[in-house]
Amino acid sequence: MIIDFHTHTFPDTIAAAAIDKLQAASHTRPFADGTVAGLGRSMAAAGIDASVVLPVATSARQVPHINDSAIRLNHQARETGIYSFGGMHPDFEEADRELERLAAAGIRGVKLHPPYQGVDFDDPRYLRILKKAAEMGLAVLIHAGKDVGLPGAEQATPDKIRRAMDAVPEGTLILAHMGGWRCWEQAARLLPGTGAYIDTSFALGNMTPTGDGFYKTPDELAMLTPDQAVDLIRLFGADHVLFGTDCPWSDQAAYLRQFQALPLTDREKTAILGGNAARLLGM
Repeated sequence: MIIDFHTHTFPDTIAAAAIDKLQAASHTRPFADGTVAGLGRSMAAAGIDASVVLPVATSARQVPHINDSAIRLNHQARETGIYSFGGMHPDFEEADRELERLAAAGIRGVKLHPPYQGVDFDDPRYLRILKKAAEMGLAVLIHAGKDVGLPGAEQATPDKIRRAMDAVPEGTLILAHMGGWRCWEQAARLLPGTGAYIDTSFALGNMTPTGDGFYKTPDELAMLTPDQAVDLIRLFGADHVLFGTDCPWSDQAAYLRQFQALPLTDREKTAILGGNAARLLGM
């Protein structure tokens, strides 16, 4: 089984506008239309068995509505192969009750995005979410590192992540983008051995620009080389790595081929492509 642990969708009514806004901010092009149906078509073309949708709450008032949608999507997962985490915002006052609701509904985790939420990850507001999530058995997946659409954002750098983990060592924390997007050297120094998972999303190879001339050199588009990716995977341990693409911001089929070309053992690839994810999802 191949599981993409990092994808995004939006309600059909706003998907086109959301994709256009994010494309303009990041100057990178999407490979799906941002709808659940579009993700399903992408999965079928790529040969991916299941995907995990990670909703981002950019304001506290969005949280209940996002989670209503996540619960509905998750209830259909046996038929669609599309699972969903919940969303949470550090300023949501009833976080404890909402996390209890998600756990009771069978949701396996929540997504946090410190740059979009404008709060440092070692802030007490996030620490209370981490503690309650651990109590409820919910994994927490965070955007880690910088963000292509928010130049200068420093809310989820590896040092802040490490301070949060030291304050709340319990629970399951998943660090997107190989532990810290474009902070990979610091991630390699500070985060292996903590028990954190990483995912492979939007970190391998090169970004795909829109062609608007924003990126001037190949270096601006470069992410991890195959050797750098393998080194990071082995620092964290293949049993703590999850395959993810960041669809629609990566082509699932092409990204899967790129991952499969990495010089890893068959055992490592099997764990990363689905075994670890199945365990976390209770499949």
